[in-house]
Amino acid sequence: MKLVWTQEALEDRRIVYSYIEAENPRAAISIDELFAEKANLLRQHPHLGRTGRIENTREFVVHNNYLLVYNIKNDVVCTLRLMHAARQFHA
Repeated sequence: MKLVWTQEALEDRRIVYSYIEAENPRAAISIDELFAEKANLLRQHPHLGRTGRIENTREFVVHNNYLLVYNIKNDVVCTLRLMHAARQFHA
């Protein structure tokens, strides 16, 4: 399957990176690499995440504090948002 990051998900990823980088640049690099690694797992196992709270989405815990919200269309896994687990997701 193909993996596509939406602009919104990339912006979420950038915000997380910048926030963490301000205190710990190495940790920012590590978590960003983790996000990429976990998202790539979805290429081979697209149903790895649980059914999402919003219709036609799935949620994959990529870190204790972060969820990757995505959907699957045809042969494409599309990341929609990367969000802190405590936040509410709205379509």
